[in-house]
Amino acid sequence: MATEITFVAIKPDGVQRGLVGEILSRFERKGFKLVGLKQLTPTKELAEKHYGVHRERPFFDGLVEFITSGPVVAMAWEGDGVIASARKLIGATKPLEADPGTIRGDLAINIGRNVIHGSDGPQTAQFELGLWFQPSELNQWDPSDQIWRVEP
Repeated sequence: MATEITFVAIKPDGVQRGLVGEILSRFERKGFKLVGLKQLTPTKELAEKHYGVHRERPFFDGLVEFITSGPVVAMAWEGDGVIASARKLIGATKPLEADPGTIRGDLAINIGRNVIHGSDGPQTAQFELGLWFQPSELNQWDPSDQIWRVEP
């Protein structure tokens, strides 16, 4: 499996409920490498670009209003198969359909307050990383435990 980078964001409800540490730890325990991290309150312009694929849907304005309502923790995670694996860690969009053990299954309240966002594919990840991070904000580094890993 190829090493990838994906975009993950803890939404305002997750930040305000004090779930940042819990969510970060789940990705770290899985073995992914954090290469970008910042907290910001998104501008309307950033939110509209991020959710642009939903522009014609009736819930678009609500998405933009919610994501700009408070701080978001934007993250870039790197690892083998990180995009698909992050989606499994996050769980289904609708919390009632999310499996126990997933972030949304354990922590989210409803579809409008589902705590976290994760890119759904390589092109989306590249697009979203470019929206939320400048290249200089992504840090390439080698974990010291790399010398312990055995390649198959």
